[in-house]
Amino acid sequence: MGSDAVQQRQTADYVSQDAQFQLRERQYRQQYSALYFTRLLQLRPVLEDRVRRQWPHVQALEILKLAAGVRCAVVGTLYKQMQLKPSILDEYTKERSAVPLVAPAKLVHDDDFLILEDMSGRIRLTGDALRPADYATGVVVAVLGVEQADGEFAVEAVLLPDLPPQPLRPPAPAAGVAPPRYVALVSGLGVGAPGVDPLQTQLLVDHLGGHLGGSQAQQLSARTVRVVLAGDSLHAPPDLLTGQALSAREQAAAVAPIQELDLLLTQLAAALPVDVMPGSTDPANYSLPQQPLHPCLFPGASQYDTFSAATNPHRFSVDGVDFLGTAGQPVADLLRYCGRDDPLALLESTLRWRHLAPTAPDTLACYPFTDSDPFLLATCPAVYFAGNQAAFATTLLQGTDGQRVRLIALPRFADTGMAVLVDLATLEAQPLTVTTTNLGGP
Repeated sequence: MGSDAVQQRQTADYVSQDAQFQLRERQYRQQYSALYFTRLLQLRPVLEDRVRRQWPHVQALEILKLAAGVRCAVVGTLYKQMQLKPSILDEYTKERSAVPLVAPAKLVHDDDFLILEDMSGRIRLTGDALRPADYATGVVVAVLGVEQADGEFAVEAVLLPDLPPQPLRPPAPAAGVAPPRYVALVSGLGVGAPGVDPLQTQLLVDHLGGHLGGSQAQQLSARTVRVVLAGDSLHAPPDLLTGQALSAREQAAAVAPIQELDLLLTQLAAALPVDVMPGSTDPANYSLPQQPLHPCLFPGASQYDTFSAATNPHRFSVDGVDFLGTAGQPVADLLRYCGRDDPLALLESTLRWRHLAPTAPDTLACYPFTDSDPFLLATCPAVYFAGNQAAFATTLLQGTDGQRVRLIALPRFADTGMAVLVDLATLEAQPLTVTTTNLGGP
C-alpha cells in the first residue's frame, strides 16, 4: 500500500426515474397499433413546428389529401419493407428443415424501401434524400416532396424530431475546489458463462469496494459514488432451460450462478450503492421494459439499502446529472436492421428520433402500451449509454440548443475486462480495465 491514510467514500444524491418503465398491470389482449398511434400523436406537434420553421411556405398535408405534382410536407411513421426480414414462416421452415438455416447477422438489402404512414393512409417513398439503410420501422419523420403520377412520393428533404430539450445541470465546481466523483458503469458480467474468469470479476468488485491496489487505486475507488450493472450479469445454462423437470444436481447447477452473483453484489452493496438492471440473459421478462430482478434472487445483497433493482431501460440522476441507458437490446436490434455498424451513431440517431427503441414492437419485443409510449424522450439526458457492446466507445454530442450528451457504448466485461467511469463534473468517460494476465507472474 502506497499510503496508510484512510480514504473516505464520497457520496452523492440519487433519484430514480424508473416509474415510467414500471408495469402496474399486465394485460396482453390489446393490439400494438395503439402504441404506434400514441407515438405519432406525441411527435406530430414537434415535427409540425419544425416544418413551419424550416419550410414556412410549404403546406403540411395528410397522405389522403395529397395531390399529384403539388409540393408539400407530410408527417408520419416509417415502415421499412425488408427483403431479408424474418417471418413466422421462416421459423416453421427451420423446424422442418433437415439442414439448419443460418440467419444473416445483417438483414439490410439493396431492394429495401420505405413507406410513410399517418392516420389517413400510407405512401411509398422514393428519392436519394431518404436512404432506407439509415432508418428503421417506427421512426416518425417529416418529409418534403411531391407525389408522383404513379402514386409514390419523391422526397426532397427530411426533418427529424431532433434532440429534445435538456434540463439545466447544476454548475460544475471549479477545478481544485472539490475532488472528482464518478459513476461506474459495468455490463455483461456473464456470471456462470463458459470461459468467464471469476477471478477477473472478483478483482473488479474488490477494486470498486476499495479493497485492492495502492493509494491511487484506493482514491479512485473512494471517489466512485455508485455502480450500475447494465444487464447480462447472469448466464443460465441453456441445456437446463428446456422446460423439463430438473434433477437435484441440475437444480444446483442452475442456482449456482445466481448465488455467485448474490455474493458479488453483497460485497459491492456493503461498500457503495449499486443498481442492477436486467438484460437479455437475466431471469427477467423478455419484452421491454424489463422489470426489476426479484429481490428473492439476491437474499444477501437485498438486505442492504444501498442495493437497488432497476428496470431496463434505467433512468436516474446523480447529483443532478441525468443518466439514461439500456442493456443494449435496442442498439443490437438496430444493428441488424440498419446499415450502420457504429453503436454510437445509432445512439445518436435514437436521440434525434426522440425514441429509445423505435423498432419496438416490430422486431423488438415490448409491452403493448395503449395510452402512452414510455420509450419516447421528452427530455435529453446528460449521459446516454448502451450496455453489452463489443467494444468501448464514447463521444460528446452537442445539440443546436445547447444540449450536451455523453454517449457511451459500454463493453461486455466478460469479454473485455472493462468498466467505464463517468466524471459527474465534466462528463468525461474513461475505461477501467481489470486483468488477471500478470497475476502470479515474475
